[in-house]
Amino acid sequence: MTFWIIAISIAVLCAVPLALAMRKPRVAGQQADDTREIEMKVYRDQLKEVDRDEARGVLSAEDANRARTEVSRRLLEADKAQTGKTSSNSKAPIWGAAGLGIAVIGGALWLYNDLGAPAYEDLPLSRRIALADESRASRPSQAEIETQRPSSPPIQEPDERLLSLVAQLREALENRPDDLQGHILLARNEAVIGNYKRAYEAQQNVLRIKGPAATADDYADLADMMILAAGGFVSPEAEDALTKALQRDPQNGTAIYYSGLMFAQTGRPDMTFKLWQPLLSSSTAQDPWVRPIRAQIEAVAQAAGIRYTLPPAPTNSLSGPSEEDIAAAADMSPEDRQEMIRGMVEGLSARLANNGGTAEEWSRLISSLAMLGDTDRARDIWNEAQVIFSANPEDLAVVRAGAAQAGLVE
Repeated sequence: MTFWIIAISIAVLCAVPLALAMRKPRVAGQQADDTREIEMKVYRDQLKEVDRDEARGVLSAEDANRARTEVSRRLLEADKAQTGKTSSNSKAPIWGAAGLGIAVIGGALWLYNDLGAPAYEDLPLSRRIALADESRASRPSQAEIETQRPSSPPIQEPDERLLSLVAQLREALENRPDDLQGHILLARNEAVIGNYKRAYEAQQNVLRIKGPAATADDYADLADMMILAAGGFVSPEAEDALTKALQRDPQNGTAIYYSGLMFAQTGRPDMTFKLWQPLLSSSTAQDPWVRPIRAQIEAVAQAAGIRYTLPPAPTNSLSGPSEEDIAAAADMSPEDRQEMIRGMVEGLSARLANNGGTAEEWSRLISSLAMLGDTDRARDIWNEAQVIFSANPEDLAVVRAGAAQAGLVE
């Protein structure tokens, strides 16, 4: 109601001056009369000027008389024209002024009704936050959203060989419910072939077996699989997994990205921007969340009322260390050099897990992890690689060479 009072008041304030201007009396020929009055004043001044010139001797008496006669004649003509002019006052009829006011106010109301949103209620910030909280609380569950939306497409088109191996692994784990490595391998490969529901069910078994030892990545992977199974929707169950991931590692990129997505889906773009902008600034080109954030963050900022310019994309370089890096490594202590190598290996591992890679890269990752003493992880990746490259014996042989170098096979 407050809006309508203000809107109608503004319309009235615009219409009233126009109506008053129409009702103001107007004198016919007023401009012409003003011109003649000015002419008569000029002629009177000229007569005075003639008298002064005669007194100073500038004009002779004869010339002064001729000038007076001419100026007086013009003065009389101007006076006669003004006296003979009849003036009449005119003003617009009251119904015309009223009609103009009604047209202005009515036109404004019609235009707003046609282009605006008359039934849209006022939404102060507190009300918008309350509505967002209601939307978040009333989201459908994971099971409900899976029946409403199709899941995301698979990471790669599965072949018959891979499907057969995953089915065999699935069957084997029915008799080995506490096989941690088997469930890890099953969760990853169910996700690869697009069986995201089976993937997150296997990942739930991973968390069950690990118990308190479950990491932030374990929970982030669970949320990732649940969101993919829901076609990109962040359900309450997925949010719970994200919360547990961030409790263990507040800097977990996957959990931060999906938490921002959840806020965007529930009407809090301001919270999404607060999460995504720092994450984007601190990420590398290889991080899987960089591309989706860059595609959405400007629209998110606009929805949040924030001025934001997307920075240039980071360089997507997959090359090895530069000459400067090598020179710097030569001056490092053995501990710092080991940490640098571990960082490069972690980068390669993240890229292969999210974007895939060549058999040579998988082989190098397995051997590098073994060199760093992370044999268990190297064995997990070797098991995963056997499923991924099972349909290509040549690539599998390349990866096997890395596993042999790591001491995982004979």
